[in-house]
Amino acid sequence: MAALRDGDFAALQILLKLVSALHNLTRHVVYRGLTRAEDILCLFPENFHQNLKNLLTKIILDNISAWRNEAQASQISLPRLVDMDWRVDIKTSSDNIVRMAVPTCLLQLKIQEDAALCGNNPVVSALTMELSKETLDTMLEGLGRIRDQLSAVANK
Repeated sequence: MAALRDGDFAALQILLKLVSALHNLTRHVVYRGLTRAEDILCLFPENFHQNLKNLLTKIILDNISAWRNEAQASQISLPRLVDMDWRVDIKTSSDNIVRMAVPTCLLQLKIQEDAALCGNNPVVSALTMELSKETLDTMLEGLGRIRDQLSAVANK
């Protein structure tokens, strides 16, 4: 390979800054969900060349839905709940008389890992836990608060 001259190296540095700035601009537009030309145009500095500003805005608007879909498809997500099963058991024997005949809830959650992390064969694992009435009440109260917050956000 030929060695880079100082002028070529400086031009490459400028090009790298330009590509980085365009990348940051498109990420900002996708992240903020900007879909109107006016919203994108106001992101440019006032002394920016008008025709170049209009051209970049048009290119961004033409490609934003594809970029948004690609960003959503490539994001890493948390494990997903696939199935839930539960049953109430009553302990009939214990080394402690106080724990005898106490109902408990056995809760089994089947969780699927993110397919992006596991390839084509996502791993499904089972998590089983035993909950006392008090623990179950606490959990249900917390889930109720989460439901209320999600409803409040969805109604906005």
